[in-house]
Amino acid sequence: MGTPHDRYPAGTAEDAPAVRITVRTADRMQELGRRLAALLAPGDLVLLSGELGAGKTTLTRGLGEGLNVRGAVTSPTFVIARVHPSLTGGPALVHVDAYRLGGGLDEMEDLDLDVSLPESVVVVEWGEGKVEDLSEARLQVVISRAIGGPHGADAPPAPAAVDGMDAAPLADDVREVTVTGVGPRWAQEDLTALEG
Repeated sequence: MGTPHDRYPAGTAEDAPAVRITVRTADRMQELGRRLAALLAPGDLVLLSGELGAGKTTLTRGLGEGLNVRGAVTSPTFVIARVHPSLTGGPALVHVDAYRLGGGLDEMEDLDLDVSLPESVVVVEWGEGKVEDLSEARLQVVISRAIGGPHGADAPPAPAAVDGMDAAPLADDVREVTVTGVGPRWAQEDLTALEG
């Protein structure tokens, strides 16, 4: 039985180089999520990594908007996984927070992600080292705080926070997002479209 990605030629991460995007606000992080959604298809696995408050859920909220799914996309930390069905017949968004799961794929199997994956887009926060075996192809998204830039009196004031990210530019909260395609699905995909 084939998977949705059998139509893609074999390749490696080297075939689809990583793109690095500077994101200055929460709104721009959501916008990046919407652009990313345009590249995703049923069966895609996206691993999000970054410290607490980096913007993982904010990016996923944009993915949900781009995929046109039902329900507010919020952090699934306490429920572990949320399924957001499509409003338009597209793939559902399965949003997982693996932060509290320590058992790797064994614990993840209890969530039946392998059942959901073929017809959904599965996004796993804190999934590094835990869910890579779900699919031979995945997108790895690493969000980190940018280092350097103007600080002190010349830096813009901090507005109200949204999911750990400020709504307006703030030198200390600029993010660097690195997106890497791993496996045959991403070998020929042009990730530079994310640079918008």
